[in-house]
Amino acid sequence: MEGNVKRLTEGNLYRLILEFAFPVFLSQVFQQLYNTVDSLIVGRFLGTEALAAVSSSGTLIFLMISFFSGTSLGAGVVISRHFGAGEKEKVSRAIHTTVTLGLIAGVFLTIAGVAFTPTLLRWMDTDPDVMPQAVEYFRFYFMGVLAVVEYNFCKDIMNALGDSRRPLYYLIVSSVLNIVLDLLFVAGFHWGVWSAAAATTISQVVSVLLCLRHLSKKGTIYQLQLKKLGLDRRMLREILRFGLPSGIQNSVIGLANVIVQTNINSFGKIATAAYGSYTKIEGFAFLPVTSFTMALTTFTSQNLGARKYDRARKGSRFGILSSMALAELIGAGIYLAAPLLIGLFSDSPEVIAIGTSQARTEALFYFLLAFSHAVAAVCRGAGKAFVPMSIMLAIWCVVRISYITIMMQFIRELSMIYWAYPLTWGISSVIYLFYYLFSDWIHGFEKKQPRRRTAGQ
Repeated sequence: MEGNVKRLTEGNLYRLILEFAFPVFLSQVFQQLYNTVDSLIVGRFLGTEALAAVSSSGTLIFLMISFFSGTSLGAGVVISRHFGAGEKEKVSRAIHTTVTLGLIAGVFLTIAGVAFTPTLLRWMDTDPDVMPQAVEYFRFYFMGVLAVVEYNFCKDIMNALGDSRRPLYYLIVSSVLNIVLDLLFVAGFHWGVWSAAAATTISQVVSVLLCLRHLSKKGTIYQLQLKKLGLDRRMLREILRFGLPSGIQNSVIGLANVIVQTNINSFGKIATAAYGSYTKIEGFAFLPVTSFTMALTTFTSQNLGARKYDRARKGSRFGILSSMALAELIGAGIYLAAPLLIGLFSDSPEVIAIGTSQARTEALFYFLLAFSHAVAAVCRGAGKAFVPMSIMLAIWCVVRISYITIMMQFIRELSMIYWAYPLTWGISSVIYLFYYLFSDWIHGFEKKQPRRRTAGQ
């Protein structure tokens, strides 16, 4: 893998961050295509009820996967830090532990997702007209969730080693396959909404097999070997120390989103379809920002592992400002083009009107969302995952849900739910600003172990 890994500790930091972020951005685009293509084709060929079924399942899928996605981020931090410090044997042990953890997590989620689907959807107050198709979609999706989880773990391994290109190549292959299968199953064979989930599952299996094939390539420095798979206790503790806060953060935010979805569902299937359509657009729109945040985590972790503090600080500033500028530019575009974008998912005037209203409430505040995510990424890269977890739980969960619950008692309008997002983005941004400016995040790793004096320090 030597030819594919990249050290972010040397060279022009601005160019390196951009070179790392761009393939990540494209990877995120193709990742987002999975569910978006499902929604587009299902909405056009199977109708509003089927679209609402896919939309209502999306939040629940995120809730169940998000914990392990956060944990994989912790694995990436561990691998990046040891890679930056030149500790190859530790990197190898961390990689094998990460792959094993992904397999265990995938099996657990498969069983839980298939078994508890109807119960979870009822808790979300899913429209009875939508329920049968939602159960169908959800269960077929979770039959292949092992591949989804393991791909995320493998992707974070490669990203941690500075290789953001290969995950992109594999996603291009699987995304094209997903589109072809969606058109074949739904538009061609006229199978039900389950076939869209089946297409996604098949495509995800292909992507993870490509990842594992690459990581297992003979003659590479960190070759993945079947006999070495297992949970190394020391590495597992490290991964969980950095990953559990992100996992808990993602899960609780996912739970908050489920509660938001429940409130949306109470307004009927038209509102559910509109909300789902907008969230797909927002997911795409925010991909340039998430690509910067992923780059920031890897860049920060590698450079702090190599004890290049000034370089880490300069890179973080560049990444944060770039994320904010990109987010606001994209937000302005969505504000102007909202009716056209929502219309891609449905030709229903009611769906378009409600989706446009949400877009024009939230889009111009994307810079706040970007700032919060960027500083959180820096914190994770510095080994301070507890900080973003605490802020996100307090603001994006407790405050957001409290606000919606109270407002629904007095002003029962969809717009009140939409305003919960800019409000909580703004509060979290203020807190993150104070933390970034006035805390000693730059020495996050050293506080967990004795600091060694090095030349130039």
